[in-house]
Amino acid sequence: MLISPPFGGGRAPVLARNTVASSQPLATQAGIEALQSGGNAVDAALATAITLTVVEPTMNGLGGDGFAILWDGKKLHGLNASGRAPAAWTPDYFAGKSAMDLIGWNTVTVPGMVAGWVELSRKFGKLPFAQLFKRAIDYAENGFPVSPVIARQWREAIPILKNQPGFAESFLVDGKSPQAGQIWKFPAQAKTLKEIAATAGVSFYKGPLAQSMVDFAQATGGCFTMQDFADNTPDWVEPLAFDYGNYTLHEIPPNGSGIAAQMALGILQAANVLQYPANSAQRIHLQIEAMRMAFADAYAYVSDARSMAVPASKLLDREYLASRAALIDHAKAASYGPGDPHSGGTVYLCAADASGMMISYIQSNFKGFGSGVVAPGGIAFQNRGMGFSLESGHPNQVAPGKRPFHTILPAFLTKDGKPTMAFGVMGGNMQPQGHVQFVMRFVDEYLNPQACSDAPRWRIDDLGKLTVEAAMPASVVEGLRNMGHEVTVMPANSLDFGSAQAIAKISDETNSAYIAGSDHRRDGLAAGY
Repeated sequence: MLISPPFGGGRAPVLARNTVASSQPLATQAGIEALQSGGNAVDAALATAITLTVVEPTMNGLGGDGFAILWDGKKLHGLNASGRAPAAWTPDYFAGKSAMDLIGWNTVTVPGMVAGWVELSRKFGKLPFAQLFKRAIDYAENGFPVSPVIARQWREAIPILKNQPGFAESFLVDGKSPQAGQIWKFPAQAKTLKEIAATAGVSFYKGPLAQSMVDFAQATGGCFTMQDFADNTPDWVEPLAFDYGNYTLHEIPPNGSGIAAQMALGILQAANVLQYPANSAQRIHLQIEAMRMAFADAYAYVSDARSMAVPASKLLDREYLASRAALIDHAKAASYGPGDPHSGGTVYLCAADASGMMISYIQSNFKGFGSGVVAPGGIAFQNRGMGFSLESGHPNQVAPGKRPFHTILPAFLTKDGKPTMAFGVMGGNMQPQGHVQFVMRFVDEYLNPQACSDAPRWRIDDLGKLTVEAAMPASVVEGLRNMGHEVTVMPANSLDFGSAQAIAKISDETNSAYIAGSDHRRDGLAAGY
């Protein structure tokens, strides 16, 4: 692994025996505090995640969802803490619509994240659950200075969400968002956090907090019932494993879309991508084409695991992926529909401790503040319901109690059955394509986590358009255009390419040691001791 930073991102990697990396410095410090108080990596991740709902509300909130992949010292575990559609969401409920709404009550599924916190703490944590809320409650009660990136995202959300129930009352002051450096306090959210902490989440799903959310929904256009909340449970799942080089990439299985990253890597292996130099237009061209193919399949077949018409094993079948790779013209861009396998705005964080425990964790309200709907007590709801399809017979068609297609993806690399790296890349559909780029930088180019994060990225955006970061070499952009790609070079301050955090293991000794990186594109911080 190369320790020096080849891309000039301005940050050095952090080397330590205990470390946390997140998208917000105050949250990272909350995680470090949990470790120093006798907690383990899971405690650190939870303290960080809980604090993020306060200090980075533009990306996540108490009404969001979460996923985790963790190494407990002996084996890997996956947790799906994404919520489900309310009982009222039958296809008839959406009659007359051609597509799901993008914001508002008709995008809000039952929040799964809080239940995920409880479950992770119960099964793997060492500290009392309530102790993990200390910093979050303090920042909500006494305030914190808003950072420039978060202030910008906050300001940009106002025209879109200001008329949604509870948004202006919760997140605006005199109709305005806080400016960079302004102290933001949210005492009502502190009260909610105290209630969650004191009841170990029971109030959120079966008690006063649940009743408050249901009452608010019934009064403002939602359809939640107490039963919808009571029925919510997170699920422990077996992470999907897919070999790439000498490593294995692990992703949460559907309803998550991490399988798209694994499919793209399989297509790239079959296409012999390493015949082309690193950072060349030819190699990036193949990455883009493979990702377009993987997305075509993911959007056609990935859904709640209970309704998958095509099993994940078929989508990851090597012969099938080779047949997809054979369709790629190595010198020309193309477009692709789904194949036929039958025949053949988010926060990410990670933590690791000296005992060898590592966790890759992600939580989100999806599009920025999510639905824009904010229940009393600062409970900002995600808009994950927009991920459902209204197409009759589609595997991802909306239905009561069903989980929608999900974009948030924690990732984990192992080698020879041992943990290697916990990592993630935030930002909607950027996540699986970010995983592909991150894995190839780490596995094929031997870069450390910070350098993997600093490297310029490309992205196929939500409209299918190819964009690249301003730091992408001009020779690469020209080469892609010569192969038929319509390339948009984004401004240097673009936030479209997500943000990444990663922790890699560098020692297999009894007391483990790690190297961590955080993203210069946001306010990320990796810290350790």
